[in-house]
Parts: sequence; C-alpha cells; structure tokens
Amino acid sequence: MKNKVAIFVWLVILARCTGAGPEEWPVYQGFGSNQYSALGQINRSNVHTLEVAWTYRTGDSDPDNRSQIQANPIVVDGILYATSAQLKVFALDATTGLHRWTFDPFASSALETEGRGNGYDLFGAGVSRGVTYWEDGEDRRIFSTGGSFLYSIEASTGQLITTFGNKGAIDLHDGLGRDVEDLFIVSNTPGVVYKDLLIIPTRVAEGTKAAPGHIRAYDVRTGEIAWIFHTIPQPGEFGYDTWPKDAWKSIGGANNWAGMTVDDERGVVYVPTGSATPDFYGGDRIGANLFANTLLALDASTGHLIWHYQIVRHDLWDRDLPAPPNLVSVTHAGQRHDAVAQITKSGHVFLFDRDTGEPLFPIEERQTPPSDLSGEVAWKTQPVPLKPPAFSRQVFLQDDVTDISSNATSEALEQLSRVRTGDPFTPPSREGTIIFPGYDGGGEWGGAAVDPNGILYVNANEMPWILRMIELENDMQNPGHAVYSNECLYCHGVDGRGDPLGVHPSLVDVPMKLTKSTVARIITRGVGVMPSHEYLSEQEVDDLVAYLFSEDALLSRDNKERKPVQETSNANYSSTGYVRFLDSNGYPAIKPPWGTLTAIDLNIGDILWQVTLGEFELLTQKGFSPTGTENYGGPIVTAGGLLFIAATKDERFRGFDIRDGALLWETKLPAGGYATPATYMIDGRQFVVVAAGGGKMGTKSSDAYVAFALPDD
Repeated sequence: MKNKVAIFVWLVILARCTGAGPEEWPVYQGFGSNQYSALGQINRSNVHTLEVAWTYRTGDSDPDNRSQIQANPIVVDGILYATSAQLKVFALDATTGLHRWTFDPFASSALETEGRGNGYDLFGAGVSRGVTYWEDGEDRRIFSTGGSFLYSIEASTGQLITTFGNKGAIDLHDGLGRDVEDLFIVSNTPGVVYKDLLIIPTRVAEGTKAAPGHIRAYDVRTGEIAWIFHTIPQPGEFGYDTWPKDAWKSIGGANNWAGMTVDDERGVVYVPTGSATPDFYGGDRIGANLFANTLLALDASTGHLIWHYQIVRHDLWDRDLPAPPNLVSVTHAGQRHDAVAQITKSGHVFLFDRDTGEPLFPIEERQTPPSDLSGEVAWKTQPVPLKPPAFSRQVFLQDDVTDISSNATSEALEQLSRVRTGDPFTPPSREGTIIFPGYDGGGEWGGAAVDPNGILYVNANEMPWILRMIELENDMQNPGHAVYSNECLYCHGVDGRGDPLGVHPSLVDVPMKLTKSTVARIITRGVGVMPSHEYLSEQEVDDLVAYLFSEDALLSRDNKERKPVQETSNANYSSTGYVRFLDSNGYPAIKPPWGTLTAIDLNIGDILWQVTLGEFELLTQKGFSPTGTENYGGPIVTAGGLLFIAATKDERFRGFDIRDGALLWETKLPAGGYATPATYMIDGRQFVVVAAGGGKMGTKSSDAYVAFALPDD
C-alpha cells in the first residue's frame, strides 16, 4: 500500500507540473531526471517475451570517425523525437517507427546566418544526447543544437522557426561577457524548460584556451538571453575571492555539460558543474574555484543563487559532476524530506535538502596530499559523504591487481610500482598518478534512476587510469612541437600514437592519409569529438602541420603577413593523455568487476545490492565469471519492477529485477547501446526504446534505434 501511495503522489505532481501523463516520456532522462516510469504492463512475469517492435535507421553513421548516438529519446503525443549520429533531428511515429521529418542543422538552409558553423560541421558531428520540447497551445517547439548553434524547430514539420534568434538560431558564443568568438563551445546535452525559459548546458574545451561555462536562460519564443549566472564570478560577486584576481577574464570551464534538473513546483533549477580549465594543472587558478565542481540551486526565473555545495575544490582530476541530479523524496528519522541527489565520478552520492542545501547524511572533510608540481597548490581537504557508501571501489593497490593471467598480473604490478596510488585525491605528478575510479566514473552522464520509494539505481565503471604530467618548454627550435604539447598531447599522447582503443586515434600515419590543407582545416574546425581550435593563429596551425608531417617548421614558414600569435597561458605542465590502465590483451589492470549496477536506499543510506554489468564472452568461455565491462548510458526503472539498461561494451540490452538485481532478460543490439533508454505507452501497448549507435571504446558504429514491446497478442 505504501508503494502505491508514493507512486500516486508522484503522478499527481507530474501532471500538475508538466501536463503530461505517465504514458509519455517528454523530458530528457524523465521527470525530475529520475529515469522512472509508472508504466507496468511489461513486468517481471512477462519481460522474457519482449520482442522487437520496430527498428529505425538514421542512415548517417560514420564508422571511420567512430560516430555515436547517445540520445535519450523523448515521446510526446505519440511522436518520438531524437537525434542521429550526425546530429540531425528527426520525428517518428512512436508506434511503428515510421519517419515523419528530419532537420539537418548543417544543411545549407540552416546555415544562412553569416559566420554560422563553428564546431563540427566540416568533418563530423560530435555527439548529442537528445532534444528539448516546449509547447503553448498550438505553438509546439523542439530545441536542438548543431555546432555552436541552438535551433528552434516546429515540432509538427521540422522547419526552423525564423522568429527565434537570427532566422531560427542563436550562437552560443554570444552573451558570455568576453570575447570567445574563436573558442570551442557546443551543447551536447538537452536543455531544460521552466515556463517560457530554456536553460542550456554547454561543453567547452578543457585545455588552456577555453570559454567560461556561465549558465544562461533564453526566452523560448525570441531567443533573447533572460538571465546569466557567472560560474566564474566577476568583481563584486560571491565567490570572486576563490580565484586569482581577474581570473574571469581568461580562465574557462566550470560549465554544466551533463544537464540539469528543474523543480517546477519550487521554481528552482539544480545545476551540476564541471572543473575549471585546464583540467589537471591549476597553477593559474590557485584557490577553491567556486563555482566549478558545484551543485547549484538557482532561481529558475532569475538565475539568482539560492544555495550551493562545492563537491570538489580546486579540481585536478577531471572530477566534473557527470549527470543531472535526481529529485527524490526520502524518509529520515520518521520525517519526509524533499531532497536532491547528485552522483559523482568518484562513485559517491551526495544528498541535500532541496530547499536549504543542508546535507541529509554526514559529510567528512578529508585531509588530502599536497602537490609537488611547481606553481601548483592542491586544496588541503575534500568533502566525502559518510553515507551512502561509495558505489565504486576507492583505491587501487597491489592486492587489487588483475589476476586474469599470470602475465597480466606481472605486467600490471610492474607498471603500478612506477606510479603513485593509494589516496583518491593524490595530485597529478610527473611519475604518474592512478585515477580511480577513472576519468569516466564511477557514475557518468547516463545518470541514475530513482523510484518513488527513494531507491537509487546507478551503473558504474571500475577502471584505473593513469594521469602523468610533463613540464612544458617553449621550444624555439621546433615551434610545432610546442603547439602540439599545448593542444594535442592531452588526447594523442607524447608520441602521437593515441590510445589502444582508438578513442583518440594515432597521428603517426596522418601524412599518408590526409593532405596538409585537410589537416589544417581539421585542426581549425574540429572533427568528431575533437573540438575546434579556431583560436590558434595561422602561424601556429602551419607550425603544427609541419610537426605532424615531420618537417622543419622554421624552414617551412613563408613571409606572409599573419595575425599575431595569441598570448599563451602561464601553465607549466600538460597531461600526457587520457590513458586507461590496461593489460596487453586490452583488459583493465584491476580485478573484476569492471562494470557494476548498484541499488542504494537513500532513506537509510545503505547499498541494497550490487551486481556485475556486462561480460567479455571470451573470458566467460574460458571459465571466468562475468567480469562486467566499461559502460556508458544509464538505466531506467519502471513500476513493473524492472530496470532496463544497455550501456555495456558487449552490445547487449538487459532487464533486471529491481528487488535483487537478478537478470531477467537480455538481447543483442545492432551495436553498443551507449545511451539511456526511454519507455512509453500508446494505445495500451508499452514500448521500451534505446539508441544503438555504438562507436565508443573502439566498438563498431551503427545508426539504429530499436523499440521493444510484448507480443501483439
């Protein structure tokens, strides 16, 4: 009875706040970002009979550039809206999967505004996690992004609404309070709507040249900026003293890229932010760096700060807050609390009172090690919640090294002996520092699901990565190498060979595949998930191309007039790249599990169950228990007692029993489903749909959306 009352209360609130019923999925990651549906036609007793109801192919996957589809579809009035591998927006009949319309943000009709196109439009689209829906009577709109532009699209036709912004679009470079015209800025994650305002996440570069991540709300009809919150405070604003003087003029990041959550009843938007730039060296940003790595509660009408909690101070580990927070209701000491729960890459859940920001479980200030890098001042303490327990392991020591084979064990022990490990907040170092859980969690952008009883379900990665720093030198003899060290080394490594999975490809054979002019355009404009570098001068681009082609940049220069080389940052160090700690067979260097699924009771702060998520079939065939795999994309939970999740490297889609994590159903997808599913009901039939775009972790790309339902009879 208690469960039924909780579900009924949720449905009443949702109907009042959104006008939508439980049959729909009209919001990215569901109402309250809770990835929960009150539908129960598909349940524990019949889930094993699920079959494919329809498959839709977007037709634009790009295997060469490892294209992906990370979108969580939305469904309104029987129409499904989502995005393709190349960021095209499309509408389908949600019952049959039949195509209604497509909008291409990079087509000529969408590129009429002078200067449009900064971002991915020349060589690849990057990724999109979906779209935003708004309506007022007959005025029904879809908001989506492509490159650095936000578009307003008629929901019924797919045509641009030309009264919005400049002929239907606005440039996300505008209105940030400083010149960022040549800096990389896009939006991968759908915005949120509060009344007639659209509040937009942004992704910016993570190196020394980055735009600030200020939070902006736009008028949904006109595209005009309604308010802005400065995540890097300006003089006179709260938090300004947590940065060096005038840091707001040059430092970037502190952006919300993961999405945010609106409490319509309170008129509050809860915004998690990422780290300040550059990610791994803070010599130019000494201080706590508010409001980076912070959960913000903002007045959704005005952008005024209500409360905040900084979860990582002076971040040196790329510990962005990775997902929209969950709006939950819990019972503590007999009292009901409306709360907001924030998962982290470190594998923790922070739980706060929604009105005051007071933690509902104790948080400990933990002493952390100092940095020995010149100019760096690591923060002395970091907050760690005492409850719930972390849902990922926190340290990686010798006893944790893989035992898949004796070879793998000896390889990992030898490499581990040469790097620093032990404390989750060990600062970056020249020797190398273990980042565990890794850069990609712990928790990630797929988010957590929460049911009406206050049980949170979250998938996680448990993989060590290695962060190694090198000191930068002003290489006057090889200026191209200097540009490479500043701009490319993060992803492609010291030797330019990328990573074993091909996520960041090798640059060694670039001269055999591409012309110099093509390479120069890619550097300037970006490709796939690689950001643009328009801020580089023509001279810097030429020098970098010469370096990649093993030429002497000084000899290859000509006497053309060039715009001045931009001033460089004072940063003394750069990371050598995003390096997974793997054995020679490509498996993580830690004992399994490598991917997990966990249920946490937020009422009492305890873990209820944890199971492995995913498997490597070759290892299973050799007699190993399922190990779990690296995974991206989150779960959804339903009133039918089920949790659905794809996410895993083994390209499967699974249904679990929410009571104990028992696997009840699984099927093979056309490619990896690195996206959060959605569920909805039309004409009395419940569907579950997931994007199967693949492309991550070196897996094959695809272009499929696959919907499942019970047999018609």
